[in-house]
Amino acid sequence: MKKVKFAFPTDGDKGLENKVSDVFGRANTFTLVEVEGKKVKNVEVVKNPALTYRSGVGPLVVKMLSERGVDTVVAGEIGPGASTLLEQYKIKKVKVEPKISVGKALETLLTSVK
Repeated sequence: MKKVKFAFPTDGDKGLENKVSDVFGRANTFTLVEVEGKKVKNVEVVKNPALTYRSGVGPLVVKMLSERGVDTVVAGEIGPGASTLLEQYKIKKVKVEPKISVGKALETLLTSVK
């Protein structure tokens, strides 16, 4: 069974109940969800390391996600700079509606995958 690690830009610390943020690089937190097959194996909420930076947040966020083994970012909006960096790090991007819960977004993703 294949393991996949998803990262959702979020604003809280409620795990799967967090809402997907409408910003990527400036989200307060990232909810990381590890899935094996179609089962959730681990959920972790990490603070955004770039929150205090005025600019250049995209590279810091993408680097952190890469170091944590993220395969796919699930977000409402990703700017062009961060989008290019994600491609360079071979991290996939999936667009979802902002404010949807992480759990609901994940459920939709997992049911759409055959």
